Amino acid sequence: MKVHKPQRESIGAEVLDLDVKLTSSAEAIAIKELVYDHKLVIFRNQSLNEKQYLEFSQKIGTPQIYPQDNYHHPDHPEIFVSSNILKDGKKFGMPGTGRYWHTDCAFLDEPLPFTMLYPQIIPQSNRETYYLNMELVYEKLPAHLKMYVEGKYLKHEAKWRYKVQECDLDRAIIDIMHDFENRFPAVQHPAVITHPVTQKKSLYMSSGFTTGIIGLDYETNQKILQELFSFMERDEFIHKHKWNDGDLILWENRTLNHKASISVLSEESLNYRIGVYDGLPFYVSSPSSVNPKTITEALAS
Repeated sequence: MKVHKPQRESIGAEVLDLDVKLTSSAEAIAIKELVYDHKLVIFRNQSLNEKQYLEFSQKIGTPQIYPQDNYHHPDHPEIFVSSNILKDGKKFGMPGTGRYWHTDCAFLDEPLPFTMLYPQIIPQSNRETYYLNMELVYEKLPAHLKMYVEGKYLKHEAKWRYKVQECDLDRAIIDIMHDFENRFPAVQHPAVITHPVTQKKSLYMSSGFTTGIIGLDYETNQKILQELFSFMERDEFIHKHKWNDGDLILWENRTLNHKASISVLSEESLNYRIGVYDGLPFYVSSPSSVNPKTITEALAS
């Protein structure tokens, strides 16, 4: 497997010669190691149907079935569909997803380690996805901000990103929000997480889902969160991927934030996403709690 690796402080290894349909067990382990080391892996010139795409994700780990079924592919619920087109005359997935900084499923008790994205129809005007290197953000975080996150927990909520559906018509907004919050209550995760493989630390937060620092009053929370978001969303931490037809990307949510670009409404767009659990804890309490044998076994699973 021929791989082009990025320079220091850059992300995104590129696999140059692999048809992912033919991925072996040894190559699957090597791919996961690339993700842990470089946070994002690009596979060029792929040609997959839905079944083959799902089979590749199963070689990497355990595909997630996203907890809201209105995002599901009708034949393969593991495939999350972001689409503004119809399929057989019917609504197909949800349009305009992920156009804000976030890490997938941070609002769950068990966040999603890996995300795999394979666009089917790419708009002509904006063909980009943006990534924030949160390991580098933590490394360069100023001392006056680091003091607010070290040893702290953050609150993450999904309700502010809820997309209204047909079944919500004629219902009060407060009832819609109440029901969604009951289904997806706010969760808490450490502000600084330790990676279970690399043992490196990352700031784990996003302006899309993070709504509070536990233990701070409302006014202080608003002030510090905005300072943190302004710092972490600087251009120096952003990696931009410009999509080509046939690209497939696998990235890690432990160490990256991401957001989609905003395309012209009249342009068709169709993306297939699969979330993958890698068999490891999303984070560990400290480097000393990592068991190398367990990690090796998990990579091979």
